[in-house]
This record gives sequence, C-alpha cells and structure tokens, in this order.
Amino acid sequence: MENLLGPLIPIMAIIFTFGIPGLIIFWAIHIKHQERMRLIEKGLPPEEMKAYFTSVARPRSPYAALRWGIILSFIGLGIIVSIILENAFDIEQDITFAIILFAGGLGFLTYYLIIRSKKNGDATAISSASSSSSAADQHKS
Repeated sequence: MENLLGPLIPIMAIIFTFGIPGLIIFWAIHIKHQERMRLIEKGLPPEEMKAYFTSVARPRSPYAALRWGIILSFIGLGIIVSIILENAFDIEQDITFAIILFAGGLGFLTYYLIIRSKKNGDATAISSASSSSSAADQHKS
C-alpha cells in the first residue's frame, strides 16, 4: 500500500502548488467578467462604468511606506531582542513569537502616534493659517 501512495505525493504536490492558485485566479477573473457583463446588460455607458470601478477602489494612504517601515523595523528589533534573550538567559524558543508580536504591536502604536500628531499638526496649521488670513482681511477693511 505504501508503494502505491509514494508516486502520488509529487503529483499531489504539483496539483496543490499550481492547481489551487490557478483556480483562484481563474475564479477571480471569471467573477470580474460576470460583473462587467451585468453592467453592460443594464446599459451603463463606459464613462459610468469607469466611474463605478474607480469609486470602488480605496484611496491609498500617503503614509503607507512609513507604516511598513516602522512595523518591519519593530519586528526586526523584536527578533533581535528574542535572539539576545534566548542566548543570554537560556529562555525557551516559545517566547520568540510573543516578543515578535509585541514588537509588531509597538510598531503599529508608534505609527498611530506619528500619524495622529501629523494630522493634528496639519489641522492646527490650517486653522492658524485661516485665522491669520481672516485677521489680515479684517485689517484691510
């Protein structure tokens, strides 16, 4: 029985490696095609279709690179700290995962604090600029 299952392992590996992702990609393309065909059947002009598909897309954050830079830096720092703790204090390897998750969480918190301070700084800069321009307008009158 084991001799019969031996050759099936590489075949199954190939099917799972290439077949399943291929089916997922095919399914996504097929669903997108069906959606567009339904819109065409309803008689939407091309301009409205373009507006529909662009409005669905989420706007990109201008701080995406900052977010990933901070998070990956903190995760790297967590890996370094866990290696140092494992070697210096003979701590079990199980704590490595917890330290990495903790460092990633600290990275998210740091990103949040930076973005919040930037947005508050922008809001105060805008409000101070508008108040100074309104004061200048009153002074001219």
